[in-house]
Amino acid sequence: MNNWFTVKVKYTKQLENGTFKRVSEPYLLAAMTFTDAEARIYEELGSVIRGEFDVVGISRTEIHDIFAYEDAYTWYKAKISYEREDGEGEDAKKKKISQNFLVSAHSVKDAYERIRESLESLMIDYQIPSIMVSPIVDIFPPTENLDREISRTPMEKEEAAPAPKGKVFSAPGSDVDDEDIFDDEEEVVEEDEIEEEDDNEDDSVLEDDFSDED
Repeated sequence: MNNWFTVKVKYTKQLENGTFKRVSEPYLLAAMTFTDAEARIYEELGSVIRGEFDVVGISRTEIHDIFAYEDAYTWYKAKISYEREDGEGEDAKKKKISQNFLVSAHSVKDAYERIRESLESLMIDYQIPSIMVSPIVDIFPPTENLDREISRTPMEKEEAAPAPKGKVFSAPGSDVDDEDIFDDEEEVVEEDEIEEEDDNEDDSVLEDDFSDED
């Protein structure tokens, strides 16, 4: 069963002005375990990043769905909240559910509109309390090969095709309903020997004041 993992890698990057800088960048990928997540990031980035790179952190990340649009490369993280009744009759109680979604967009407003468009078939009343820019550089969605543990089973590398407009990426096993999963990243695995820089540690939070009119 696949889950989403955020894998942070550190390497020397050549900037547009020709200078070199040591950077840490996070990538989101689908994998079965922490070990498979590490193996897959080396598989995916081995031919992309010039020179050596180090995996400095891996964390399980709760993402319900990802809406990829081919005309945008900035990822926005949206929090969706709604209420659900638990129990029956007089014992029924309302429970608040929060879920995380990622969408590629050009701005906060564009991200809001694309989330609304993608969830238009949802038969419940929901709110979008916040939308923020995500530091995620790229996303590697589930593939058929992930049914096997990539750290133990040899696989041929496939070229990743650009995601068509509005394509949805889901990782079975990552759909967790929780009251407070928006800012929670559990089971962080890091290399103690490597001292991380403070660059790129925090998301740039952009709170959204849009009102939902269902």
